[in-house]
Amino acid sequence: MKLSFTTLGCPDWDLQLIIGRAAEYGFDAIDFRGLNGELQLYKLPEFAEFARSTKEAIKDAGLTVSCFSSSVKAFSAGDLDANIEEIRSYAKLCSLFETPYIRVFGGGIGSVSRHEAVAAMVAHLDILGTIAKEYGVKLLLETHDDWTSCTDVKAVMEQLDPDAIGVLWDLHHPYRVLGESPEETLAALGPWIHYTHVKDSRLTPDGKRPFQYCRTGEGSIPLAEMIGLLRSRGYDGYYTLEWEKKWHPDLEDASIVFPHYVHYMRQLTE
Repeated sequence: MKLSFTTLGCPDWDLQLIIGRAAEYGFDAIDFRGLNGELQLYKLPEFAEFARSTKEAIKDAGLTVSCFSSSVKAFSAGDLDANIEEIRSYAKLCSLFETPYIRVFGGGIGSVSRHEAVAAMVAHLDILGTIAKEYGVKLLLETHDDWTSCTDVKAVMEQLDPDAIGVLWDLHHPYRVLGESPEETLAALGPWIHYTHVKDSRLTPDGKRPFQYCRTGEGSIPLAEMIGLLRSRGYDGYYTLEWEKKWHPDLEDASIVFPHYVHYMRQLTE
């Protein structure tokens, strides 16, 4: 089982600390979603003029970069030029770091009909995926925002080059937000799933939000079942902890949650 985490979970850690803790806790890889307050990594010296040194530091720690998580929202036609620039920048980093994936969002569709939204998504992802493919990289559309439903994501994926575009199954959102069963998600999207985000939560009907994120195994997301289903289908990709502390500062510190995650996930396969 290959374990990674997104840097959303440790927004205050510098690069050296991220690498050191990742190795100490027993992770296999790091999924970069920002560093030092900057979400577009390619603008930072560590991933520009000093990128090769960063790669060597990660490699020397026995780690890899499992994914670069972009901010791209593919649906928006108005952002297409900026999205092309971002994907090309990340694809170049992927080539250097030998990283196979770039995460993208679908984004909100507003009042646009689902039929029109699917057509726009297919057109835009085709352009972005072609760029990524030139660098030997695959874009991964996350089950998120207005593209959480497996039916909606499948409608897009069926029309795209599978060598250029895949799916990132966020194990939390379809189940928690839509009540979609793991079996339903896998039946629809199984052929395209190359990567996962793992997080747990418990329902909080009297709280400000309908649910509260918690340590893996301490909520009501059926993570063991989901992972068992993936493994039964031969999935051998990363299980990546997405601890959204950057967006929710009240969450527990990564120094507690990260090692707990590794222990929880490793014991599932013992």
